[in-house]
Formats: sequence, structure tokens, C-alpha cells
Amino acid sequence: MTENKVINLLVGGPTELWPNSLTKKQIKGDWIGVDRGNLYLIRMGIDPVVAIGDFDSLKPEEMSLVEEHVKDIRRSIPEKDDTDTQLGLKVALDEYQADRLDIYGATGGRIDHFLSNLWLVLEPRFQKYAEKIRLIDRQNTITFYLPGKYTVRKESDKKYLAFVALTSVKNLSLFDEKYPLDKYQVKLPMSLASNEFIGNSGTFSFDSGIMAVIQSKDLKKTI
Repeated sequence: MTENKVINLLVGGPTELWPNSLTKKQIKGDWIGVDRGNLYLIRMGIDPVVAIGDFDSLKPEEMSLVEEHVKDIRRSIPEKDDTDTQLGLKVALDEYQADRLDIYGATGGRIDHFLSNLWLVLEPRFQKYAEKIRLIDRQNTITFYLPGKYTVRKESDKKYLAFVALTSVKNLSLFDEKYPLDKYQVKLPMSLASNEFIGNSGTFSFDSGIMAVIQSKDLKKTI
């Protein structure tokens, strides 16, 4: 059996929102760096297979470091139609044929950047790959789904489960979650938040639209 090919994408979002697995360098697979994400990777001892960005946030000495460690550098211009993250997705999916694409550093900082990343799967060119893409940070794992019936496995450190309709959705059913639904009609994009697993998995289905499913947890407060 062929092992699924995982490509990881690191965007230049706040490092304090990285999951422990990234901080401890426990993530398998090749990396594509997006703008400042390349510098973060290199400083952790990870050389990206591709570096993408306009690199306007890097100092000359930082850019020199990227050039020393990355053979394939794709320079974009600031005045472009695609974001650097979109360019990274295109490379990972079209050139590296990723079976799974995990994106880190894409959820914190500027809200306009986060929304742009969340809505990537609504674009027709990325929509067919929706189920391969995940956004991951310290508190959340976001997965995407096209119409069908699915079973989601609970992550051991997560408590909450949210079903987010990115579009209108027909006949959303939650079969074995704490708060079930039976063929619910979602007329507008909305987040059905704070649901929970009952066991180690949850099953859901829907007939049209695009869904994001978020497993999340609260952070321990020190005060």
C-alpha cells in the first residue's frame, strides 16, 4: 500500500499559535515555506523544498539565509492577484500532487488573512481538493468537506466540535454527536459551534454546499 504524500505549508503567522507538534519538530513530510515561514523553518533546521513569497518582510541578511538553504525559490510581486498562500497551494497540489496538505501559521494575526485562508476551498480551482486540506494551529484543526457522508475521528486533545457551513447547505445531519441534527437546512453561512463528540468519532452528512469541521480546545488559563 502506497503511503499518502503529505505536504506541509508554513505561513508567516504568529509562532505562539503553533501546535506543540510543530514547535517540537514532530511533523512528517516535506515543507513549502510561504514568505516569512521560510525563515522560521530554516531556523528550526528544516529546509523547505520550495520557498514562495514576495519576501518584503525579510531583511537582506534573512533573505540571504533563505537563498543559502532553498534551491527552488519562487518570487512573487506584491501587486498580484493570488496571495502567497494561494501560490503555495497551487505548487503543493499541482506540482507535488499532495494527498494531504496541512497548513500552519495561517489562522492568527490579521483577520483578513485568516478569512482569505479559510475561504480558499470556495475557489473552483481548489474546491475539488477541499478534503485534502487542513488548517492547523495550537487550538484548532479545520478540515473541509464536499457533499457526502463522513466519519470524523476525535483528536485526543480536543473537546469541541463545530460544523461550519461556508455556503448554504442542504440536509445537514449529525448522527452521533452530543447535539444531533436531522436534515437541517442551512440557508446562510453559519457556524454551528460548541458541539461535542460522544465517543471517539462523529458521523455527519449533507447533500449540497461546502462544510468546514473544526475540532478545538480551550487553552489553560494562568490567571
